[in-house]
Amino acid sequence: MVETPSSVPHPYWPRDLSIPGYVANDRSMHEILSFLFSVSGLFLLSTWVLTGRKWARDGRGQEFGVARRLAICWFAVCGFIHGVIEGWFSLYYDIIPSDQSFLSQLWKEYSRGDSRYVISDNFTVCMETVTAWFWGPLSLWTVFAFLANKPCRFVLQLIVSLGQLYGAVLYFYTEHRDGYSHSQMGHPLYFWFYFVFLNILWIIIPLVLILDAWRHLQQAQTHTDLAQKEKTN
Repeated sequence: MVETPSSVPHPYWPRDLSIPGYVANDRSMHEILSFLFSVSGLFLLSTWVLTGRKWARDGRGQEFGVARRLAICWFAVCGFIHGVIEGWFSLYYDIIPSDQSFLSQLWKEYSRGDSRYVISDNFTVCMETVTAWFWGPLSLWTVFAFLANKPCRFVLQLIVSLGQLYGAVLYFYTEHRDGYSHSQMGHPLYFWFYFVFLNILWIIIPLVLILDAWRHLQQAQTHTDLAQKEKTN
């Protein structure tokens, strides 16, 4: 029997999903995950070293604390993931199922936790495109703003974190409304690690950073208001 495009076997859910032209990965899961976490770790480590240099100081002229250094490292890793990994998806989403480029294989592996990425789902394409071309560059700008002690640093932190939080909430909510049909519900790797854990980070960490930016911007506005009152008195 000749296999039609619609009947090409694949590992994705729902099992009757049609993915014409699908080609299975020839890279192992370990190769793909090792690349992702190694490069992310390199960005984190490099940024950690930079934030510890003598010239790196906060707005009070003091060395960055551990929490601030970790926050800057987070934005550096986000710059890589948004700009490179998600940037690839935003450009090549329509050929990923049949493409054997390394980053396409990365997306085919991740899609075992969310098959919307191998069917050019409208929401994921739009969401990832905005993430790649807005939050990616802005994440790197945020890193620079903190290292250079720019006045806009907490504004950037707030904007990027709000965008990340909004995208992540919609990501989970749209799949919830679909009944979690694009993943093997309850699978320890594909559902809980790929789909839940790797994405819930973009809810938890941005929430913390939003509150942090809110506090600093509120203090700045209070200081400005007091200075204005002193001028008028």
